[in-house]
Amino acid sequence: MERPADLAAAIDAAAEVLVGVLDSAASRHHISVSPTQLRVLSLISSRPGTNVNRLAELLDVVPSSASRLCDRLEATGLLRRVADPRDRREVRLRPTAAAEKLLRELTERRHRAVQAVLDRMPPRAQHELLLALLAFGQAAPPAAAEQQTDSAVRTA
Repeated sequence: MERPADLAAAIDAAAEVLVGVLDSAASRHHISVSPTQLRVLSLISSRPGTNVNRLAELLDVVPSSASRLCDRLEATGLLRRVADPRDRREVRLRPTAAAEKLLRELTERRHRAVQAVLDRMPPRAQHELLLALLAFGQAAPPAAAEQQTDSAVRTA
């Protein structure tokens, strides 16, 4: 395959297709929470002990906005606020069992959707894609690599 004239644009377009596959896996199954709420759940699930201020930093929002998101998630039974045993003034955010189940189901649906596309690709292309994505991940700046843990639901 010949290198496209604008490689970055071609990769961006391919990434949009991947995001579309991932999005469709979530939207076809009528997820009851918004993409932002899913991102919050993913962030706190992957970062035990997160508090509202840290969540606000991760989301790049003011703490009051992060707190309102947590209020809505707590009202739906997907999030708990618990006192830190070392400092009772500090409140930690914890996903509930229902939230963990929701995230697990979403991940499984997304994996099945990606696998369906991979199954239509030749094995060699699958392997080359994996190698290219791994190399891309290693070349990405550290801040982008840290954000990968919540990418599973960022676009959901």
